[in-house]
Amino acid sequence: MPREHIILECTEARKEGKRPSRYMSERDKKKQTVRIEKMKYNPYLQRHTLHKEIKD
Repeated sequence: MPREHIILECTEARKEGKRPSRYMSERDKKKQTVRIEKMKYNPYLQRHTLHKEIKD
């Protein structure tokens, strides 16, 4: 299967000088060619923030 593991990192935490939260996820290389962006919970900021895929 052409699935790959990716890491999603918070984009707002670094701007505020706090620890960024990270989540593991998977995506299909053939169907999903663009980078993934999801709204996930950041426990350090205590709210939902935008998480973007980062390079391994």
